[in-house]
Amino acid sequence: MVIFMSEIEELTEKKYKSRIRKFKKAIKNDEEKSKFFIELAASVEIFLPTKNPEEEADGINFITTPDGKVTFAEYYYEKEGEAHQIEITGKDLDLLLELFDGFKLQLDDVLE
Repeated sequence: MVIFMSEIEELTEKKYKSRIRKFKKAIKNDEEKSKFFIELAASVEIFLPTKNPEEEADGINFITTPDGKVTFAEYYYEKEGEAHQIEITGKDLDLLLELFDGFKLQLDDVLE
């Protein structure tokens, strides 16, 4: 199935509006909010510093539950349009969890 740009824009707009309606419903109803958060996952991407950010990039992606429990982690490396990922497990994951132990994400007002 080929989707043209105008179609994907329209689909994106419809999906966005649908999600906003669900968010509003969750805010107004604790039961709906609980159901919403059970299915929710968060992704945190940490961009690691590089000497040549125009040429290469690497970082760590964490997938977490709403309460911050890591369910998946990966390291990625990108160079000259090519990318590769490695799943982080075992002692390497323990090391990263210790390193980022005090890391907290708090959503505040948008910076302008």
